[in-house]
Amino acid sequence: MEDGGEAERERTIAVLREAIAGCRLCRDAPAGGPAKALPHEPRPVAVISPTASVLIAGQAPGLRVHESGLPFDDASGDRLRQWLGVDRQTFYDPDRFAIVPMGFCFPGYDAKGSDLPPRRECAPLWRRPVMEAMPQVELVLAIGQYAQSWHLGAARAATMTETVSDWRRHLGRNRRPAILPMPHPSWRNTGWLKRNPWFEAELVPELRKRVKSLIA
Repeated sequence: MEDGGEAERERTIAVLREAIAGCRLCRDAPAGGPAKALPHEPRPVAVISPTASVLIAGQAPGLRVHESGLPFDDASGDRLRQWLGVDRQTFYDPDRFAIVPMGFCFPGYDAKGSDLPPRRECAPLWRRPVMEAMPQVELVLAIGQYAQSWHLGAARAATMTETVSDWRRHLGRNRRPAILPMPHPSWRNTGWLKRNPWFEAELVPELRKRVKSLIA
């Protein structure tokens, strides 16, 4: 028979999924007033799971993900899956991976054509309830400065590079879930990867080893 605690967690997550799917806060009651409203129809994208042991905590969906509704359904996702050492089928298995960005909706572009930061309304409303609904998560991949700020708090360094370079200390802290800070897998970060070869030489092998152990 199904464990009572697990059944209750699944009910909680089902309610959360429905509430998040229907959230229009950034459009209807935006932080900063009506002039700061999301300029398009929200489409929250998140994979919340009662069983996944690995949580991918990204920033916010891009335009392609906004259109498809599938997280990391782009070149960034291809690179992330390469880092993880998993194929698409495994990556999109909700029994193995939860994928919950700091902002659930595509935030739009800035004047230079780059993605805007995650919406300010999202994390204060949803982050803690989502994390509390997934106590089984053992490893959080904190991708980018916004996820690192929330999940590492005061332990985050002044820059993303400094935070990620200190990954061994963050990963080794006596806490559950373990937190592994990572850069965003965007192809715009190719230059960063070339300047920081230790990431793929040292962090990625440890990432793959841990992920393989947790999703086996």
